[in-house]
Amino acid sequence: MARSGPKPRFARHPPEVRRQALIDATIECLKRYGHEGLSIRTISAQAGVSVGLINHHFPNKDELVAAAYRHINSELVLGMHAAVARAGSSPQARLRAFLEAWFSAPSLDADALAVWVVFWGLYRHSRLIQRAHRETYQGYVSLLRGILAELLPQPRVTRPRGGGSRGASTAPIDLRLAAIGFTALLDGLWLEWCLEPGTFRPAEAVELCEAWIATLSRTGAAHGGRNAMAARRAAASPGAATYRAAPRTNRAPPRRPAR
Repeated sequence: MARSGPKPRFARHPPEVRRQALIDATIECLKRYGHEGLSIRTISAQAGVSVGLINHHFPNKDELVAAAYRHINSELVLGMHAAVARAGSSPQARLRAFLEAWFSAPSLDADALAVWVVFWGLYRHSRLIQRAHRETYQGYVSLLRGILAELLPQPRVTRPRGGGSRGASTAPIDLRLAAIGFTALLDGLWLEWCLEPGTFRPAEAVELCEAWIATLSRTGAAHGGRNAMAARRAAASPGAATYRAAPRTNRAPPRRPAR
């Protein structure tokens, strides 16, 4: 019986598989050592490959860290989209699915805090991190605004009686500002849990966020109702009707004779 030859030290893998293995090793090293302890040698030891192989796939450490940031963000956003898609068409169910995905693994991971601290520290000075952020964050913002748009009062214009063309908006909620506030709430709760996991349960965070959205929705609906009533009153007033009925002309009004 012929003996099998010696096994190669490193198995051959497609480039995309090898790159992903290096990204995973980088993320694990960031969790363990932070940015100060991160080096190509520590990554190569974690991945079980040579330094030369890393340099073959990534020109430098910064490129590898940026790829890790892009991967983490992309995976989180894809997970959120998948959770919302599985929830069906109910806006409340879609919100609940998004929140439960946000406040669970892999998003809710105390060990991942060290990784995010590194990314935040690099963001202001690294163009690579900034570019990776722009490429991935837009998908998260679009998903968040879409969920809020389904739940919050939408702008609508009340047309004045008598055929006028101008009306008043009845929804006071700015969707952009609502998304900023909601993001701040999500990030704050996420950070609080990662620092002290025993402070609250993830289910409590979900309920808190739902209550915040419900309060914002009620406030917007009540304010919008008051705006609509004021617009209807203004449109029905005699002065407004007279003003609309007055013909428009480019001629100047007649001069009052001098006394």
